[in-house]
Amino acid sequence: MKQYNESIKISSENLFDERSKKAVRHLKRNDKKLAEVIEKVGHCTLKPQTDPFESIIDAIISQQLSMYAAQAIFNRFLNYFTPKNFPEPEDIIKANTEDLRQIGISYAKIRSIKDLSEKVLAGEIHLEKFNELSDEEIINELIRVKGIGRWTAHMFLIFSLGRMNVLPTEDLGIRKGIQKLYRLRNLPDEKKVKLIAQKNNWSPYCSIASWYIWRSLELK
Repeated sequence: MKQYNESIKISSENLFDERSKKAVRHLKRNDKKLAEVIEKVGHCTLKPQTDPFESIIDAIISQQLSMYAAQAIFNRFLNYFTPKNFPEPEDIIKANTEDLRQIGISYAKIRSIKDLSEKVLAGEIHLEKFNELSDEEIINELIRVKGIGRWTAHMFLIFSLGRMNVLPTEDLGIRKGIQKLYRLRNLPDEKKVKLIAQKNNWSPYCSIASWYIWRSLELK
């Protein structure tokens, strides 16, 4: 099962850092408000995860939870499978549903991570080929899993594959961050989020812009 992890080629950290720096320069030139956030937050510390299976599980568990609640549940999930660093798909399939529920994972999310594990084992989800696919092709593969929608797929593209031009328009943190930063009266909908990104020329670095929007919520 480790072969899919070894076969996926993710850009080296140095290369990703260079792309991030280029993205920051682009965003600072084109968006004065975001430039202020960048100055306060500093260097982009976004680093792609190297295990796509783990990253998708993490994204599923994190759905509709605060960052702190999601991390606490994910840590309990890892502890449940100790001493393994991360469970294999077959481990998750065999895991007792009620045990996972006691950890804090909802029944819907348990069904989702088990369905993902089954589809990976059956070869219906081709993790080893994701680096060869476009963003939209990857999204179309992932949404075949029960409980995975575009939000989860967007998180995977950003935080696992390090794709640079992903705009998670459904994300509440992005919408709240944009409302705060651009002083909007109402919480922006997906159409408004896209409009602001276009107006301020975030593309082709929407992922880095999104990361700074998330970080802006931590600023006073």
